[in-house]
Amino acid sequence: MRNKALDCLALTIAIIGAINWGLIGFFSFDLVAFIFGNMSWFSRIIYALVGIAGLYIITFYMYTNGTAESNKA
Repeated sequence: MRNKALDCLALTIAIIGAINWGLIGFFSFDLVAFIFGNMSWFSRIIYALVGIAGLYIITFYMYTNGTAESNKA
């Protein structure tokens, strides 16, 4: 059984991380470092949460092979 709130939170955090990486790639601008400081303890927590959310989202692949379809019925 999936926790929908946790899924949405993980996706939101991963999207924020993806936007930050896009800004770094296109403009060499790190938004997290700009807001919270370059490798401050708070920015390190943000980076860690993005990493944990990414690892959690890997579990979504289990539901792409039809397993989620059988849970809807």
